[in-house]
Amino acid sequence: MVESINEEIILTKEGYDKIVAEHDELVSVRRAEVAERIKEAISYGDISENAEYDAAKNEQAELENRILYLENMMRKAKIVQDEDVKGDTAGIGLKVTVKNVDTGEKQQFSIVGATESDPFAGKITTESAVGKALIGHKKGDTVQVEVPDGVITYKIEKIAK
Repeated sequence: MVESINEEIILTKEGYDKIVAEHDELVSVRRAEVAERIKEAISYGDISENAEYDAAKNEQAELENRILYLENMMRKAKIVQDEDVKGDTAGIGLKVTVKNVDTGEKQQFSIVGATESDPFAGKITTESAVGKALIGHKKGDTVQVEVPDGVITYKIEKIAK
């Protein structure tokens, strides 16, 4: 996902908390572990042909990149507050239960910010086909979602926090 420099990142409180927790873990625990691996690899002698040293330095670079990425996300984060979420219209921070009009199958989707997406756990973004179709609709509305196999028609049965 490519973000512009000033683009806000919309997150639920839960998503933001996960980012903060991962950042804290990387800074307070993983940095020390990687530094220890580098120190140990240096103790083996000549670092010019030391695979352990190279691997540890690569791991350190990846770790620092991830820390910077998370810090950037935390700076740009716009947290959707519970009091901002109205339960009558599908939007970020809500769970939407839908029924496939053709098959009768029910599904529940949690609408989340783009960085929190986990379709296998039912977490979809406003940028996904289903998310785009649901946003702004109310209980009882019928929406059509264009998918690679055609069009799925859902009836919104429930919207909840």
